[in-house]
Amino acid sequence: MEAIYKAHYPAIHQYAARRTNSPDDTADLISETFLTAWRRIADVPEGDDARLWLYGVARRVLANQRRGRSRSAGLAERLKEELAAARPATAGGPDPVREAFDDLPDRDREVLALAYWENLTGPEIGRVLGCTATAARIRLHRARRRLAEALGVTGEGRTFAERGLRGEHL
Repeated sequence: MEAIYKAHYPAIHQYAARRTNSPDDTADLISETFLTAWRRIADVPEGDDARLWLYGVARRVLANQRRGRSRSAGLAERLKEELAAARPATAGGPDPVREAFDDLPDRDREVLALAYWENLTGPEIGRVLGCTATAARIRLHRARRRLAEALGVTGEGRTFAERGLRGEHL
């Protein structure tokens, strides 16, 4: 197998590079081609016929990759449409809480979603996020504070604007 690899790698590399859009895709195509050859070593012809056989394998691998990407893109689009349709409609216009939530950084949205949508505790959130329970609770506290700030709500349930109108220190 090593001799086949050394003899035909340059040709398969060029074949793959000309037919893919990224170095990662090229590497995937090459590795899958030679993995197939290794698994089917008894089927690999001798001499220069091996190169042609490898081209055929690479061609089928590339077709499988393209079909897989197409299926994946179609599935992602369908899932996106289903999730958009399943999102609860808001009565009476825009939802300021949802808008504020959507504007938060990914990190804050994730910790808030784990706490409120999944009903996870601090230690459970820590396990999901790969941090300590204390770190998870701190992240949750900070995310709650940023959400409240985005909504203009203080700890007393009043908006920052209401506090400012009354001359209270912000």
